[in-house]
Amino acid sequence: MPPASSSATTGDDSSIRDSGDACPGALRLHPADDGALARIRIPAGVLTADQALALADAAERLGDGRLDITSRGNIQLRGLGADRGAELAGLLTDTGLLPAPRHERIRNIVASPLSGLDAAHPGDGTDRTDVLPWVISLDRFLCDDATAPALSGRFLFAFDDGHQDVAALGADVTVWAGPDGQALIRLGDGPEAIRVAARDAARAALLAAEIFVEAAERSGTRAWRIRELTGSQLLFATSTTEFARRLEADGITAELLATAPSGPASAPQPGIVAGLDGRSALSVAAPLGRLTSGQWRLLAGAATRHGSGELRVTPWRGLVIPALPSAEAPGSLSGLAEAGLITTTASPWWGVGACTGLSGCAKSLTDVRTDAAGAAAAGHGGLPVHWSGCARRCGHPPGDRVDVVATPDGYDVSAPGSSGARGVPVTEIADTIAAARTPSVPQAKP
Repeated sequence: MPPASSSATTGDDSSIRDSGDACPGALRLHPADDGALARIRIPAGVLTADQALALADAAERLGDGRLDITSRGNIQLRGLGADRGAELAGLLTDTGLLPAPRHERIRNIVASPLSGLDAAHPGDGTDRTDVLPWVISLDRFLCDDATAPALSGRFLFAFDDGHQDVAALGADVTVWAGPDGQALIRLGDGPEAIRVAARDAARAALLAAEIFVEAAERSGTRAWRIRELTGSQLLFATSTTEFARRLEADGITAELLATAPSGPASAPQPGIVAGLDGRSALSVAAPLGRLTSGQWRLLAGAATRHGSGELRVTPWRGLVIPALPSAEAPGSLSGLAEAGLITTTASPWWGVGACTGLSGCAKSLTDVRTDAAGAAAAGHGGLPVHWSGCARRCGHPPGDRVDVVATPDGYDVSAPGSSGARGVPVTEIADTIAAARTPSVPQAKP
């Protein structure tokens, strides 16, 4: 990860950065300990099989032969030569993965990975709306907008089809598919929402981002995310009244809602997902978010031979292969399991994440990936666990989890409702994590 910029503090406790956003991209490579790093944005995580194979080619020819999946469903290539940037850019351009070079770092759009693949909401049987067309429209608007590059490489849009999955990722602009051809939009983590027609969802999301850019410029803090604003500028950026006024001025009918949608977060689990017309999707995950080019090619091949020729990369460091004939799904899933992918929640790797660690980051204090592998099964089935090589906790997931953070004295382990443990030696870390992942339930008094 690139270093965080330093900041000063204003009189109202706002943080002011003294440098710009150093977030890596496909063109702005980041020098890491294991070579240059490239981050390729993939809106909604959707790739054609040909694009996936091109990424495998890039990993083999230009990098270390591996592909990392980020917590936003993007792809990182590591171990690149410092002089291979132009070659990578050409490869990405040829495959349609770099449609607008000036805008490539701002195409941060996540979407429900199963959107359009499963027919109904659990329990009520109502049809889901496929939000992928909204993502395609927003991506086009972003790439055509001359002012959009003022957004940072960290500003995030989320489009949730009702699964309540990406809505839990803390996006700056969250869009839900509502009933009867409507879309609901929340700014930051505000309690309110705006309702617009589905056809206006993408334009409305872009207007929300423009309001943030205006607020960030007024604040003078170089804020990257809505949550970094304070005081009047935070109120301005999250004001549904101001948002509705801007929408109406742009010809978009808007209705204020007192509360945004809510519900328990639900990430896609590995396995077979029943779909439409006798077809199913396969949901798999990458151990510690990393795949070899061989595993990646196997996934692309399965999408081509058995599916629709499409892959969807997920923010939970996984992939979905849509539209396999249901009769072929078990055999295909078995082949992916044999190749080392996570295909069931029974896998000890399920729920375990880690940063790059010592091999690729100078700030890391130890090889956390090796230590994580040694303790992967500890407390399996409990809270997710994330290993970090330093206090920055890069790549940690949202929500409740066990944090395992390297220190000069060992590992600090913390979890919700736990007093935690400090300086745990690696020889004792598995037992400590197991206890933290499965917190004790208080006994009822007689």
